[in-house]
Amino acid sequence: MSELAERRAELAANLALVRTRIELACGQAGRDPHEVSLIVVTKYFPASDVRLLLDLGVHHYGENRDQEAGPKCAELRADAPAAPAVSSAPELTMHFIGQLQTNKAGSVARYADVVHTVDRPRLVSALDRGAQAAGRRLRALVQVDLEPERDPNRGGARPEDALTIAEAVDTAAHLELGGVMAVAPLGADPDEAFAALARVARGIQVRFPSASWVSAGMSGDLEAAVRHGATHLRVGTAILGSRPHLR
Repeated sequence: MSELAERRAELAANLALVRTRIELACGQAGRDPHEVSLIVVTKYFPASDVRLLLDLGVHHYGENRDQEAGPKCAELRADAPAAPAVSSAPELTMHFIGQLQTNKAGSVARYADVVHTVDRPRLVSALDRGAQAAGRRLRALVQVDLEPERDPNRGGARPEDALTIAEAVDTAAHLELGGVMAVAPLGADPDEAFAALARVARGIQVRFPSASWVSAGMSGDLEAAVRHGATHLRVGTAILGSRPHLR
């Protein structure tokens, strides 16, 4: 068996396990598995893995760093151009899920289909300008900081500020408000964290009913995220394995 075939078999086996976990979690929560989309986080992994995942039926992948995501996305779209950002069923959707500086927003707006980490008005404005310059529309999610104590080194708007950020996204001409995103705090009960996120999501949906996305849950806590209404799970290690060393 070739190295590529071995890698495909490894990814297929891991993907099957994760999909089974999602189906079981949905069954326990009384949810339809079709309500939950899987985003495979491919940070530090090559474009060849994304191609294999696409062949295995994965249509959403996530990246954290602009300097890696931009070239990788360009390579993938040279193979098969993706559909427009706000589309009913794009072949390959690129999700930017890392913390984003305003000076990188214009670059990310050229290739990302969805940005999960919008947490301040300046970033909303920068993404809107970048999307306008690129002639595209982006879906944006409000990142919510669920840490009990504010950590300036971590991203996210405080829960009480999330609606204000959502309003800013909604008024931006080249952005579409998708919903919310969060990471469960380290060492915290993920059920409590995702229950808090669900409350924030419901508050935003009262004002903006179409903002239905709840991006939550990773390899270790996806079941808790499903229990509390996650629509998009961001899973890396459980499918791709341990990340290679930082290049």
